[in-house]
Amino acid sequence: MRIQNKKILASILFVLISFVCVAQGGDPPPPMPPPPPGLPIDGFTTVAAILGVFFGIKKTIDNSKK
Repeated sequence: MRIQNKKILASILFVLISFVCVAQGGDPPPPMPPPPPGLPIDGFTTVAAILGVFFGIKKTIDNSKK
C-alpha cells in the first residue's frame, strides 16, 4: 500500500472516530417517576367473598335437607 493511501485511510478513520465520540456524549436520562400507590384491584372483593360464603352455606343447607 502506498504512503498516500495510508494517509487517506488514517484521515478517514480519524474523522469516523470523532463522529463516534460526539455521538456518545450527552446527559444521563432523567430519573424514573415514582411508582403509583398500591391500590386495590377491585372495590367489591369483600362483597363477592361474602356472597360466595352466603351461597356456599345455602347450598350446603339445601344438600343436607335432601
